[in-house]
Amino acid sequence: MHAGITRILMAVALVALGAASARAENAPGITDTQILIGQNMPYSGVVSAYGILGKGHLAFIHWYNDKFGGVNGRKIKLISMDDGYNPAKSLENTRKMVEQDHVALIFGSIGTATNTAVRKYLNDNKVPQLFLASGADKWGDYQHYPWTMSWQATFRTEAQIYAKYILQHLPNAKIAVLAQHDDFGKDYITGVRDVLGDQFDKRVVVATYEVSDPTVDSPVLELQASGANALIFAGTPKFAAQAIRKIYDIGWKPMFFMDNVSIALDSTMIPAGPEKSIGMLSSAYSKDPGDPAWAKDPDTEQYRGIITKYIPGASANDFNYENSWGMVLTLVQVLKQCGNDLSRANIMKQAANLHDLKLPSLLPGIVLNTSPTDYHPIKQMQLQRWDGKGWVRFGDLITGGGS
Repeated sequence: MHAGITRILMAVALVALGAASARAENAPGITDTQILIGQNMPYSGVVSAYGILGKGHLAFIHWYNDKFGGVNGRKIKLISMDDGYNPAKSLENTRKMVEQDHVALIFGSIGTATNTAVRKYLNDNKVPQLFLASGADKWGDYQHYPWTMSWQATFRTEAQIYAKYILQHLPNAKIAVLAQHDDFGKDYITGVRDVLGDQFDKRVVVATYEVSDPTVDSPVLELQASGANALIFAGTPKFAAQAIRKIYDIGWKPMFFMDNVSIALDSTMIPAGPEKSIGMLSSAYSKDPGDPAWAKDPDTEQYRGIITKYIPGASANDFNYENSWGMVLTLVQVLKQCGNDLSRANIMKQAANLHDLKLPSLLPGIVLNTSPTDYHPIKQMQLQRWDGKGWVRFGDLITGGGS
């Protein structure tokens, strides 16, 4: 009897050992009490206005940890490093976070060029590069870069929507595109080409600028001289404000579309002069906290309360903070779905397994969906028009794809 019990206990122990060895190991940075993640953010440099997003991430993670005790008992800790929007610095920072700080994943880093600089390194090392703050279409390339996923609607889809609207309302339009000279700007040009097809070269004139340029005055004058009566701007807030002022000063009145990453009140519309862009068009997927339509919205009231407590003195009207809330809640949902399997492989698997996820920061009706063959979580947007005081949405939600 004693020998039989011993054999049974040994068998049980072996089964348990086998189960333990078969279970995936948690990612580096995961302990019983903490989930360590990293990101790059331009707190300095030419697009430092976007550093607001990183400040928002830190604040909303702090709020979530305080309110809910973290995810499944583990508090999230974010290392947010300044890369100055410099791709070389992004790679240097990322290697440090992965190899020295041992983060579980990279989250919410901003910029197309900067995220491109680290994509191969992270994919080669099978480190999730999740919910990037860039709408580049290429983040949907799950076949070649299965460890990389964006969060926002794509620049390419946004440009397709603008081009279709222009052709609907100005059938014979000559379209000007003023774009940042990198992958960010190129996606907008590609989106317009998708719609115009073989008419692109005949009906579209393109001018580009470098992020190191002092102003965009010269390309604005070039595009006005082309005779274009519609304009799509694809750039960052500093240059967006410059473009608005210059277009107003020279009296050019094209049908004007501004990319939706450069329409925040504090970083673009107010510096440009709110009266100088009346009638300008753009699109949205997040609620605009400065819009009176959301004044009594419970979710927006909660958002404002969080900003007041965790970022004292910050303007809650900047929708970049609203986006940062949505991004943090998306990450939280993925970590919840992971349960107790916080291996990098399962984190990525759950990121590609979001179904009709509603977020308090998004416009009603907009939900997030992903799959192993769909790495574009947000695909719906709504057009809006600037009235001199705020953005006024109109029309139905528009659904697009990544190409």
